Amino acid sequence: MANLLSRRAALAAGGALSVAGLRPARAQAPSIKLGVLSDMSGPYSDNTGQGSVTAARMAIEDFTRTRPGIRVELISADNQNRADVGMSIARSWYDREGVDCILDVPLSALALAMGEVVREKNKVALYTGPAASDLTGRACGPNHIHWTYDTWALAHGTGTALVQEGGDSWFFLTADYAFGHALERDTGGFVTAAGGRVLGQARYPFPGTTDFSSFLLQAQASRAKVLGLANAGSDTINCIKQAAEFGLTRRGMRLAGLLLQIPDVHGVGLQAGQGLVMTDSFYWDLTDGTRAFTERFHPQNRGIRPTQIHAGTYSAVLHYLKAVESLGVAEAKANGAAAVRRMKEMPTDDPLFGRGEVRADGRKIHDMHLFQVKAPEESRGPWDYYKRLRSIPAAQAFRPMADGGCAMVRT
Repeated sequence: MANLLSRRAALAAGGALSVAGLRPARAQAPSIKLGVLSDMSGPYSDNTGQGSVTAARMAIEDFTRTRPGIRVELISADNQNRADVGMSIARSWYDREGVDCILDVPLSALALAMGEVVREKNKVALYTGPAASDLTGRACGPNHIHWTYDTWALAHGTGTALVQEGGDSWFFLTADYAFGHALERDTGGFVTAAGGRVLGQARYPFPGTTDFSSFLLQAQASRAKVLGLANAGSDTINCIKQAAEFGLTRRGMRLAGLLLQIPDVHGVGLQAGQGLVMTDSFYWDLTDGTRAFTERFHPQNRGIRPTQIHAGTYSAVLHYLKAVESLGVAEAKANGAAAVRRMKEMPTDDPLFGRGEVRADGRKIHDMHLFQVKAPEESRGPWDYYKRLRSIPAAQAFRPMADGGCAMVRT
């Protein structure tokens, strides 16, 4: 049933592409082609990577099961956490491989750079992986949607909560690129708005840094009450482990994982991670719907439970395909902006996030949740790591549309 990977596609992605043709070929019927552009082998691979491919495939299977007349193809590639590599793949996919929609893109610099390309080609990008809130602000556009979370939502949930609990002085350890800068900026804004102070920051080169000792010493010397980790993936894991080794938490400093996901907690362990507070849009053990999805997902993903990025990819693919069905495959392929408009017109609804909507600025909104990592004695077993402190309703969880500076929004 699988279509063969073309020689040209293999060259475009350095051999990292895979193709899943999920329906028998029918020459007379055009197919929709999706591409998952992700981190397949780097620091974010457990949070995105092959798990995003699995989630996209599950959404396609669920959608086409009752709609056999719509054919969907799926390919994937490794962006190597380099914007230039990712841009080359994206252009090749749009220009030569017939890709209609690119998904995931867990690199804010790449997602920001892709905005003009996806508009120029009149295709679709569904950003389920990157975090920069600018994607629905100054860099908003008619051909892309920011789906799962963003730096504003993460900062709003975690920054505000910790200041209210007494964590009124912060030091940031920040990955030195677009995502880290945006997360530090947005969180710092909420800290000061809540009456707290930012005492300093240390920015480290990304990628390639594994020893954070000098940066942690700067944080310790600042005497801040909270160390905000404006990073993700294996960088966050290393920071938390090394902070424990340095005894920062024993001396009273709290750690805030500003983009902490379930594989990161698994990698850190509850002994070092207990008490960490984070904001997330998804937890595998949150509802009957999330648990049922996880039971299908994790055996296909090396036993790793799904992250919010995996869940967002499933949700985004499902809604996009509903819009394609409503618009018609030929029109959706010819006019990506029209497909995005239809996605905004239709309410979102899926078992992972419930009902929601896509706003005019391209921000998909749903509830966010403030979680705390359990102590070892509170956990019932592997992957039982979070307790929910509170939920943030969709209308409050994301930046007000009028405040983002999106040119598509009429104020």
